[in-house]
Amino acid sequence: MVDQDYYSVLGVQRTADPETIKAAYRKLAKEHHPDRHNGCSEREAQFKAISEAYECLKDPQKRAAYDRFGKAAFHNGGGGGDPFGGAGGFESFSDIFSSIFGEFADRQHGRQNPARGADLRYDLELSLEDAFAGTEANISIEALAQCENCEGRGCNAEDCAKTCGTCGGAGRVRAQQGFFMVERGCPTCRGSGEVIADPCHACEGEGRSLKRRKLSVKIPAGVDEGTRIRVAGEGEAGVRNGPGGDLYIFVHMKRHPIYAREGTTLVAECPVTFTTAALGGTISLPGIDGNSIDLKIPAGIQSGEQLRQRGSGMSVLNGRGRGDLVARVLVETPTKLNSKQKKILEEFRETETGDECPASKGFFSRIRDKL
Repeated sequence: MVDQDYYSVLGVQRTADPETIKAAYRKLAKEHHPDRHNGCSEREAQFKAISEAYECLKDPQKRAAYDRFGKAAFHNGGGGGDPFGGAGGFESFSDIFSSIFGEFADRQHGRQNPARGADLRYDLELSLEDAFAGTEANISIEALAQCENCEGRGCNAEDCAKTCGTCGGAGRVRAQQGFFMVERGCPTCRGSGEVIADPCHACEGEGRSLKRRKLSVKIPAGVDEGTRIRVAGEGEAGVRNGPGGDLYIFVHMKRHPIYAREGTTLVAECPVTFTTAALGGTISLPGIDGNSIDLKIPAGIQSGEQLRQRGSGMSVLNGRGRGDLVARVLVETPTKLNSKQKKILEEFRETETGDECPASKGFFSRIRDKL
């Protein structure tokens, strides 16, 4: 019975929940306890098998290992003995992981590099003109920088660092978690492998302190809302002259009084008089590059129609050329007319035949056909 499957020993399904397993164990343990059978060797063997199965299945980690590897998870080389104690128990299974990860770790440098500084974020607001042409942005940030008092060493003397007693200078420590051997940075020296005997009073041994500094950052032409610009090494300084983090600049666009932006296309709403819409004409727009753009209005243009000017839009980020400019025509109807204007329009209305507005003529003819 000792070689039976643990689930079979307890008489439960492999999907049984912990409460079911516990109830089955209590029932069988009570039934097969040696004290109830005058020291019967067979009952004693059954009781040990039941206890062994329950000790495994009640622990989630052990149960997971058993479900995956069977009893091989608890025996080194198939040896017998108590599956949860001594060299033949769970420690042997964790040694497998230790040998795998330990071998990998041993191939690395014996000591970690000093802790890297954190990355920083800066939100930059730009005008549409600056985004078109590119600019040099002057920004101010407050972050941890190299301590001037100790020049980033973290100590007052030139050489006051000593080997960390917790990790032995390796910068990493190992800890047993269940059957896994976990390796992580040393909490005492923070991965540097050294501790400071005479820490700097200004930075308390970190080698860095909080400072405000100014930077000049080049913003390329064509950036848009949400564009992220990485400035390497301009984030927080690392611990005790460790490598610095990076600075990430996120671009946000100011609202423009004339243009809305759709990628590299600029869109402007252009009001025109109804006489210009009817007879045709020209409108002038201030270009984003500072030059004036003249757009020809064809006679009979309707409100909402668009005119496109190729190559007059935004710069292409990290590319060549420009997008387009789109003028959306809005025909304005006058609200105040003098007597002369009214007379002219009345005369025009008397001469209208319906052909002047083919769109409305077609609309009403379709309605009439449905009646």
